[in-house]
Amino acid sequence: MTTPIAATCSPSPPVRAFVPFLLWLVAFYGVWLTIVIVGNHWVAISEYWPIAVAMAAGSYFAGSTPMGGGTVGFPVLVLLFDQPVSLGRNFGLAIQSIGMVSASIYIFCARRPLDWHLLRPALLGALISTPVSCALIAPWASDLWVKLVFAVTWASFGLMHFVKLRSFVSSHGRADQWPGVDTPVGLLIGIAGGLVSSLTGVGIDMMIYAVLVLIYRADLKVAIPTSVILMAFTSVVGILSNLLLAALNPVRYGISPELFHNWLAAAPVVALGAPFGAIVVARIPRAPTLLIVSTLCIGQFIWTIEQAGVRGWALLFAVLAVLAVNLVFHFMYRFGEARKNNNASTFKGTSSETMTADRANQSPTRR
Repeated sequence: MTTPIAATCSPSPPVRAFVPFLLWLVAFYGVWLTIVIVGNHWVAISEYWPIAVAMAAGSYFAGSTPMGGGTVGFPVLVLLFDQPVSLGRNFGLAIQSIGMVSASIYIFCARRPLDWHLLRPALLGALISTPVSCALIAPWASDLWVKLVFAVTWASFGLMHFVKLRSFVSSHGRADQWPGVDTPVGLLIGIAGGLVSSLTGVGIDMMIYAVLVLIYRADLKVAIPTSVILMAFTSVVGILSNLLLAALNPVRYGISPELFHNWLAAAPVVALGAPFGAIVVARIPRAPTLLIVSTLCIGQFIWTIEQAGVRGWALLFAVLAVLAVNLVFHFMYRFGEARKNNNASTFKGTSSETMTADRANQSPTRR
C-alpha cells in the first residue's frame, strides 16, 4: 500500500507567518524604485506600458493556474509586437523570476500543501537541464520551430482541460506516493521541462501539473502551487544562465536591450499580480479560471498558425502534434485511473485483513 502525502489545507496561518512575504515586497519595490530613479527610466516605463497591462492578466493566471506569466508575455511580444522569440523567451524567464517567485514566497508563507515527492527531483532535473539547454539548444532553434513548440504545448494543455476538467476538479484529499517511481518521474519532468522552458520560457509547470492530475490524481490545490514553485525555480535558473552566457559570449548569446525595458515596466505589476492569483485560487471555484485559460491557449495556437503563415505539411504536423500530445495525456489518465482503482482495492483488502485479525485477537481462546 502506498503512503499518502498531505494534500489537505491546514488551518489559516497566523498573520506573522506572512512577514517574509511583506519583507520581500518591500525589498523588491525598494530596489525597483532605486533603479528607476537613479537611471531616470520613467520615460521608458511610460513607453512600455502595453506589456505591463498584458502582464496584469498574465501574472494573475501565473499564480492561479499551472501556466507561467510567460504564457501571456511570449505571444504578446512575439506575435503581437513582432519581436524575436529570444526576447519572448528571456522576458518570460525574467518576469517569472519576479512574479512566480513572489507567488512562491506567498505559497510558502500560507503553508499551502505541495507534492514534494515529485517536486524535489524535478527541481534537481531543472537545475541540470535548463543551463545546458540554454547553452547548447536554444540559440540554434529557429524562430518558427520555437513558436510551434510553444503553440502545440499550450494548445494541448487547453484541449486536455476541455476534455478532463470535470475529473480534475473532482479530485480531493490525498495523493499517493509511488515508492521507487516518484524520483525518476520527477527527474524526467525536470529534464524535459528544463529543455522546453529554455526554448519558450515556460512549459515545465504544465508538465508537472499534467503528471500530478492525470496519473497521481492530485487535488488542484496541490498541483497548481507545486507547478508554481517549479516554474519559479526554473525561471531563475534560466534567466541567470542566459545572463551569464551573454556576459561570456555576447555575440552568440546576446540579450536584447528591449528585455530590460519590458521587464522594468511589467515587474511591479507581476510582483503583486501572481500572489493575488495564488490567493484567489484557494477561495473560488477553479473550473471557470481554467476554462478561460484553456480557451486562451487554443486561441494562441490559431493566432500562431495565422501570424507565422504556417501552411501545408507544417500545419498538418502542428495539428497532429496537438492530437498526439493529447493522446499521451489520455493514456496517462487511463493509467492513473487504473492505478487509483488498484490502490483502492489494495486499501480495502488490507483493511479487511486487519479487521479480521483484530476480531481473531479479540475472540476468547478455546480450550
